[in-house]
Amino acid sequence: MTAFNIVRFRVKPGREQDFLAAHKAAARGFPGMRRFTMVKTGDRAFCVIGEWSSMDRLATARPGMISVLDSFRDTLEDLGGGLGVTDPVAGTMVMEMLGQKPKRKAVKKAKKAAKKKAPAKKKAKKKAARRR
Repeated sequence: MTAFNIVRFRVKPGREQDFLAAHKAAARGFPGMRRFTMVKTGDRAFCVIGEWSSMDRLATARPGMISVLDSFRDTLEDLGGGLGVTDPVAGTMVMEMLGQKPKRKAVKKAKKAAKKKAPAKKKAKKKAARRR
């Protein structure tokens, strides 16, 4: 069953590039990892989202992920509230929603409307040029 891990970070002032470079340099290819996404959530605030083939694969990869964390731990600021420098959570997927593709009729209608507007704009520009 698909699993995710999400980790929140706050980077020390002036250390964002070091933080991002450490992630780029980190070893890839944890068995079972499908995707890794870095999200900037605010000023010096980031969140990483990992998608995994299973919770077991995620759990097996934790020591390696901690090793990667240790490579950039000095770039992180304490989050407060006894959390330390990370706020990690993980679990299995219970729902997924994908965006819908527009229906063909709606796409054709939008293209037709755009074509009608284009000649009208040209006519308006010509009228404005004549008035000058």
